[in-house]
Amino acid sequence: MNAPRVTVRLVGAEREPVAIIENFARDPDGLRRFAAQQRYEPAGRHYPGIKATLPDSYMPAQATLIGRIAREVFGAGPSLDVLEARFSIVTASPDTLSLSQRLPHVDALEPGRLALIHYLVPDGTDGTAFYRQRSSGYETVDAARSETYFAALNEAIAARGPPPMAYIAGDTPLFDQTACIPGAYNRALLYRSRMLHSGAIPPHAPLPADPQTGRLTITGFFAT
Repeated sequence: MNAPRVTVRLVGAEREPVAIIENFARDPDGLRRFAAQQRYEPAGRHYPGIKATLPDSYMPAQATLIGRIAREVFGAGPSLDVLEARFSIVTASPDTLSLSQRLPHVDALEPGRLALIHYLVPDGTDGTAFYRQRSSGYETVDAARSETYFAALNEAIAARGPPPMAYIAGDTPLFDQTACIPGAYNRALLYRSRMLHSGAIPPHAPLPADPQTGRLTITGFFAT
């Protein structure tokens, strides 16, 4: 098993760091076997798919690496609290998406929050894209920016109309894409939860609920 390898990409005009970690888990095939045996349920919280429980060993095995990156890349302190972590599979067809699911989003407004996505599709998947809202110019949204951001977004939607019934892809009348990082097998991304982002889901992509054939990932959220 190759050792984890970390690179950092600075995204957009705001130069937000995204840590890209290759060879993230020691046994990704074992994680896939475990995932195939789990019971899945709707993920909720606007996520367009399903979720299941991780093995108890996952976070303890990854905590040292995540903590080191949190400190070295994001300036975090010594503590790292896991707020949520789960298997996640995008399954919602484009014609069923809500407005919020057709737009980039942030995972938290609070300071010190980090988000993780770990890709577990053997042939790779299209990964995660990051965005800038055109009229506000914001690439990140925290509590101080939230009111201004949503006012600008709602005004832009009223002027230009809502986005089509599809997952966002590339530049649109409402958003510019600032980066798209492919979801290579056993790659993980760690980034600040305030970054505007979306899964990169191609048009007409099959989105099976089967973890052996679907867009299997692990998502995690942390407070530092």
